Amino acid sequence: MRWNYTPVHAESVADLARSVGTTTVVAELLHRSGLTESEAAQRFLQPTLATLGDPFLLANLEAAAERLLVALRKGESIVVLGDYDVDGVCSTAIMVNILRRLGLSPRYVVPRRADEGYGLTRPSIDRALEGGPTDLFIALDCGTNSSEEVAYLRSRGIDVIIVDHHRSTEPPAADALLINPHVNPREGDDAWRYLCTVGLVFKLAHGLLKKLRAENHPVAMSIVLREYLDLVAMGTIADLVSLHGENRVFARHGLRVLAETRRPGLLALMQVSGLKREQGLVPSDISFRIGPRINASGRLADASLSVDLLLSEQVAFCEMTARKLDELNRERQDIERDITERAERYVEEHFSAASGLVLFDEAWHPGVVGIVAGRISRKYNRPTIVLGNEGDFAKGSGRGVNGFNLVEILGACASHLESWGGHPMAVGISLKKLSLENFRVQFEEAIRSGRDGAAAEMCVELSGWIDGTQLNEKLMTDLESLQPFGMGNPEPIFGVRGLRLRNRPDVFKEQHFRFAAEDADGRRISGVAWKMADRLPPVNQEIEVAVQLNWNYYNGRRLLQIELLDWRLAGS
Repeated sequence: MRWNYTPVHAESVADLARSVGTTTVVAELLHRSGLTESEAAQRFLQPTLATLGDPFLLANLEAAAERLLVALRKGESIVVLGDYDVDGVCSTAIMVNILRRLGLSPRYVVPRRADEGYGLTRPSIDRALEGGPTDLFIALDCGTNSSEEVAYLRSRGIDVIIVDHHRSTEPPAADALLINPHVNPREGDDAWRYLCTVGLVFKLAHGLLKKLRAENHPVAMSIVLREYLDLVAMGTIADLVSLHGENRVFARHGLRVLAETRRPGLLALMQVSGLKREQGLVPSDISFRIGPRINASGRLADASLSVDLLLSEQVAFCEMTARKLDELNRERQDIERDITERAERYVEEHFSAASGLVLFDEAWHPGVVGIVAGRISRKYNRPTIVLGNEGDFAKGSGRGVNGFNLVEILGACASHLESWGGHPMAVGISLKKLSLENFRVQFEEAIRSGRDGAAAEMCVELSGWIDGTQLNEKLMTDLESLQPFGMGNPEPIFGVRGLRLRNRPDVFKEQHFRFAAEDADGRRISGVAWKMADRLPPVNQEIEVAVQLNWNYYNGRRLLQIELLDWRLAGS
């Protein structure tokens, strides 16, 4: 594995550290992220709710808020349709909860993946309207490209609001109030351009409440928007959007609200996920514990179950539903494990030289291939599309790697696709099985043209070099000012010099190992390495390590632990 490190200007780092009152380690990380000016760096280190922009600066948001006001005044019937992932589920829960508190009784539906497909489809609309006529239809986290479906709703006299953040692959839906900063960008909207849908729904709720509070609406005056930031943080982190600008504000404060949440559904989910709120929550708790359980219902059953959970105040129902989601998640894990193993065999046997991976099998479940795509892309460091069987179509998801924009890559392959969309790092696609091989060839060509034909080489990007004696709790405290880590603000990887092992590492589960390193002062530092048991570092030789830093909670104590990503002999 290659180690990459690009030095930054030492004097500039020192100046930045002095101007914002932080350490040179933190200043280097800020500088490396492009935050070279003290004012921008200070905003990043102290992301306050007061910095959130006026919601009415978003195109069409004020008009949408006005339309909701009309619905409130007339007591209209409203249907909310949200996508089945964490972003869509949390968006739906916020919208429905706010409207209920304001006196309306909106119906909500979530598309059934197997029967109705993704997003705002005719089957999902027809099911949504089975409950009776409606005056207003709100589509969340989908609908930007649904021109025919919007026309169908409008032909029935139904007004449409769409809140979405997906890039448009065709002319956006007309005759609907569309809140989507990618489709309707405005000058100076960098802080909120990259919000996912749950962030946009929060801003729509903010705009609606601003108008109602101007009228001294008693319920609006009592609603505390901050209490919804737990759901906003969940959708923001799970949807892999960049944690800069207002996304950073939502994630930072939302994680704190989530740790204090009183929602019975979230408390039940945390219980079955094994989370301990008193230890604080980090993005990985959403990405790997809460999020997969919310997603499990949409992948294998009906995602409205997750919305029901987030909206319910009944403790017994929430505990039962959380257990059901946990069971679905275990089932999903079993399916995912089998698919991942087969996908890895495909890569090794057929696509080892490919720059990009397009994997398909008739037996694969379309509902879990996105997770598999993420695992494969990380393991082989290549843009990856994994497709499952859906009749005459191959349908699935893609995950990207740094340096490649999957939306642009798919744009070059659009002639072979039936539908596609998403973000630079995560996409969903559908194509006819007969087009699969042609798509695979063009996908490969698009990636090679961006990489000058070179195959992906596994490498680790170092955020900085430090001495082993600097690995201490003070460094961890300093790094906490950069939390939360995630897309656009990756967890730093440090190259560490001056360590050696005095004892052989302890291998466990045949794949992993624990170890204790010593710095130059003889101080012991505990560490763990995942899936590296076939490559143990030597004893009593000075080594350099590439690591991430974590807290390890054990017997009521919090201890620094390094997570080993790679090692090499000193001077090699």
